[in-house]
Formats: sequence, structure tokens, C-alpha cells
Amino acid sequence: MPRHGMSAGQGHPSSGWERGPARSSRAPSRGPFQKGLGLMLLLALSDSIVLWSPARAYPLPALDHPASLGGITPQLQGKFGWHNLTCPICKGLFTAINLGLKTETNVARVGSVAIKLCKMFNIAPPAICQSAVRLFESDMVEVWTRSVLSPSEACGLLIGSTCGHWDIFSSWNISLPAVPKPPPQPPSPPPPGAPVSRVLFLTDLHWDHDYLEGSDPNCMDPLCCRQGSGLPPTSMPGAGYWGEYSKCDLPLRTLESLLSGLGPAGPFDMVYWTGDIPAHDVWQQSRKDQLRALTTITDLVRKFLGPVPVYPAVGNHESTPVNGFPPPFIKGNQSSLWLYEVMAKAWEPWLTAEALKTLRIGGFYALSPRPGLRLISLNMNFCSRENFWLLINSTDPAGQLQWLVGELQAAEDRGDKVHIIGHIPPGHCLKSWSWNYYRIIARYENTIAGQFFGHTHVDEFEIFYDEETLSRPLSVAFLAPSATTYISLNPGYRVYQIDGDYPGSSHVVLDHETYILNLTEANVPGAKPHWQRLYRARETYGLPNALPAAWHDLVYRMRDDERLFQTFWFLYHKGHPPAEPCGTPCRLTTLCAQLSARSDSPALCRHLVPSGSLAEVRSLPPRTPLC
Repeated sequence: MPRHGMSAGQGHPSSGWERGPARSSRAPSRGPFQKGLGLMLLLALSDSIVLWSPARAYPLPALDHPASLGGITPQLQGKFGWHNLTCPICKGLFTAINLGLKTETNVARVGSVAIKLCKMFNIAPPAICQSAVRLFESDMVEVWTRSVLSPSEACGLLIGSTCGHWDIFSSWNISLPAVPKPPPQPPSPPPPGAPVSRVLFLTDLHWDHDYLEGSDPNCMDPLCCRQGSGLPPTSMPGAGYWGEYSKCDLPLRTLESLLSGLGPAGPFDMVYWTGDIPAHDVWQQSRKDQLRALTTITDLVRKFLGPVPVYPAVGNHESTPVNGFPPPFIKGNQSSLWLYEVMAKAWEPWLTAEALKTLRIGGFYALSPRPGLRLISLNMNFCSRENFWLLINSTDPAGQLQWLVGELQAAEDRGDKVHIIGHIPPGHCLKSWSWNYYRIIARYENTIAGQFFGHTHVDEFEIFYDEETLSRPLSVAFLAPSATTYISLNPGYRVYQIDGDYPGSSHVVLDHETYILNLTEANVPGAKPHWQRLYRARETYGLPNALPAAWHDLVYRMRDDERLFQTFWFLYHKGHPPAEPCGTPCRLTTLCAQLSARSDSPALCRHLVPSGSLAEVRSLPPRTPLC
């Protein structure tokens, strides 16, 4: 439903960085609303702390609703005692809640209810429930107060579509310039002897300050191998020195080993670094913790990379509470200014004054690292379905996509090529954001030479197609594997070979290599860490080049060639796949994810299934994220 003067289908206003919704007027406080508000806090919080449940890497394009609610709301009648929670009663309850939201709510009392519900529904261990709710409660209540779900939306979420429609993330569109799109021009192969650039790509480092060798790697908390995890059973080994195959992040020494051992993979012309610096202890992080991680790892990267320019992007774990990135119209202590200001100071040696200005406002920027190439770093938290601040207004947050269009049009006018970097891949975004981004990529396909993301922790890609037929591959987003082991992976990093710095360069990706640290070998007593190349993409997959059509063909070759897919599955997990086999449903789901640079778009996978049935595509198993 339209909110705050914004209508569905409308672009973000030019003043969108500063404009925000007006607050509701205040009315006398009412106590009976606390239980309902506590429930809403729990539902909003559940996606962030459900990490304690072990995940599997079976990817599927992201949906536009919180995935975990389906497992919680059926328990309302049994555990919460709401045996008669009918649609009329639900709407009456949330009508009362909306009235209560206009009052001065007692955040602590709402949090206490949420803690009880968290324990009752076994969302996380009791201590985690306590810490997480207290960390999230202030921001969550503020968001619910500002967003004011309609009774129809709330009950559509809780009971189902027969009682209402969850449309808080309604459709909207950005505006494209009236300049006609030039005819598609695939890049020409580089001339013989043309220079090739090597770009180091780092993502999802997830440094755990409290990592402890010998601790329990299979504890009950969302994150293990750390102080507080306890000791493992006497029959089980403890966490390894360099990392562990479990729900664990990395000690600082492993990141130092990675950065100090880059020599054989270099030299590098530049570095793309797409965020997620802190560990996954999201229930207990303070701003001081997050800033310590940011500055410590930035200093470490600068120490080992020296004069090589580094271009960062903001990850979803940089903030606290995790995923909490309010748009710029949120002012005061709840804004992201505390984070962006320190980022700007830490990254100032690498960025221009123009880039630092927009970084401070919205966490995104653009600059020209070399003649003929424009680099755009996006804050993908403004597309994230886990960013609870978008419940207030999800229409092009911070005006970032409209700004992106302006940057791309200017690059097209100059004849420049563009690289886009970001953390969360576009296929994992809220539907309207994802579909608008997809349209932008299609419009500027001649200008965009590369897209680079992280976030999923595994080694994959997302293909973009023309919007008219969804058949012609026109771009590919590379999703590089994580440095962290979370969950049960080898540490790793990526190196891209890119058409180099010369007049007329296409700046496209020519090939890429993935490097890992084999933890089984590294954790042997007395062994030293040895970072090794796991594979080269073109050589391993028999690709004629690294252009979009080659990756499209690879997906359909893997559909028909089980052995080729198993190679991909092994590399997808950085050389440490899960013990359970990936059968046909798993394989189709995984391949569908590679075709899905646009979320909630099953038509992109229609040719994967023999019948071409969209219903069959929709029936594929849902993805459970590792991140």
C-alpha cells in the first residue's frame, strides 16, 4: 500500500536522501498492547538470530517475505494459546496495536515479552534470546512505530492470504533517461599482447576476536569455536588453530596468513573488498566492537597490500544490530552516521573526495580508478529483505538506484566502462529493488563491464538476460567465495583477470582463479598454512571465454552432465562439500540460482525443468543461506 506520500510505481524523489515520513501524533499510553508488540518484535527479530540452526547451501532465488515466519506462526495457536485466532480477531488485535503504536511504548516491557516468546518458540538458546532482544529492541520498536502495519498486512503475514495481503514492500519504479538504448555491442577480444589486470577480490572475512583453539566447534550458540563455547566432548576434537569446519569464523592469524601469503597470486593492480568484516556473534555486538573490527582489518589490509589501491563496499554485518541500515532520513543516534564517518576516515587514503561525500551520506560511492573505467560501489543493504528499517519505506532507499542510473548514463556519454561492486547479490534482494536493478543492467549492458559481489560465502554467479525474451545473456554477476569458514568451508579468496589498462579496453573479466587454505592439512600439528590455487574457471569448465553466454551454456551443460555438476558442487564449497549428496532437486535448485539475477522470477529457470513448468520451478526446495 502507498505510504508517506509515495505511490506504487513512483520513482524516489530527488531529495530522497533527506526526506522521511512524518511521525504519528502521540496519544495516552496503553499497557494491553505490550504482548502484541512483543510478538511483532519477535517476528522481525527471528530472521537475524535464527542463525543458530545449521544451514545448508541449497540456493534458490530469495523471496520477498521473512523465510523463518512460516516455522513460527503455526505455533501461535498451540504455544501462545491463541486457539481462536481467527481473521476478525486478528484484525481487531492489530487495529488496537496500531492505536497503541501512537502512544509512548515501554521498550523494555515489549522486549521482555519478546524474550519470553523467543524462549518459548526455541528461536535460540535462552542467553542468546536475552542478549539479542535487548540489542535489537530499541531500533525494532522504532521501526514498527514508524511503519504502522495495517491490520490486513499483519494478519496476511500471520494467518495467510485469505485474511489479508502482505504488501509493505510494494512495487515501485525508478526513471530511466529518455536517451535511446544503443544497439547491443558484445566486447571484442583483446588484441594479442594486450595488458591484463589482476584484481584481488576479498569478501566476508568475518574476524572473530574471541576465536579460541580447542574450544567446542559444535556448541549450541549461533557461533562456536570461541571463548564461551566451552570444551568439546572428550571423544571429539576441538577447534583447529587456523579455523574449523563448523559454524565458526576466523582468528586474526588466519587473515594475516591470507594477506601475507598473496605473493604467488599477484601482483595486483587493485583490490575489490566487499565487506562483512565482523564475526557472526550478532546477538552481542556493540558499536565499539564493530568499529574495532573495521579499523583493525582495514589496517591489516593496508599493511600487507601497501600501495595497491583498495576499493571497499559495505556488508550487512558492519552495522549493529546486524542488517540495520536506516536510510539517510533517519537522524540522530539511530542513524548510520557513526559507521559511515569511521569508514570514511579509515578508507580516505583509497577514495576521492567525491566518493567520501556520498559514502558519508549513504554508504555508496563512485570513482575512476583508471582512464576509461568507472567503479561504482553500492550499499546493497538498501535492497536487503533483512534490513528492518526498510519497513518504513522501501522505495529506492537513499535514492541509490536513481543515482546509479545517473552515473551509468554519464559513463555511457563519456564512452567509459563500469565495474559495479557490492555485498548482497541482486538476485537476493527485495523484489522491486531487484527488478529495477535488472532493468538498469539491461539498459546499460554496453557500459557495464563487470559486476562483483559476495555475501553467500560460496562460489557462484548470477546471469542477466534481456527483459523482452529472458533468453539472451547480457551480463553476469560474479559471486566470490568467502574468506571465512562459516559454515564448514575452507577459507578462500578470488583473483580476477581483467582486460587491462589501454585505450579501447573492454575491461571485461577474462578469467578468474580461486585460492583456498585446506584446513585439514593446515591444522595438522607442526604444519604451516599453504594457500593454494583451487582452480581456474575457463580451464576447469572448458569455457571459450568468461562472457555471459559462456556461463549460460555452462549451466545447461551441468544440467545434462552429472560429473560436470559435481565438479561445480565441489568448487562451490571451496573444496569441502557437505557429506550429504546433492541429488536432482538440489542440483536444479543450485542451477536455478545461477540463472536468477532477479529475485522472485521463476520464469528465468523455466528451461531447466523438462516440462518448462513454472509450477515445477516454484516447487524446488527453498534456499537456506550460509551468511
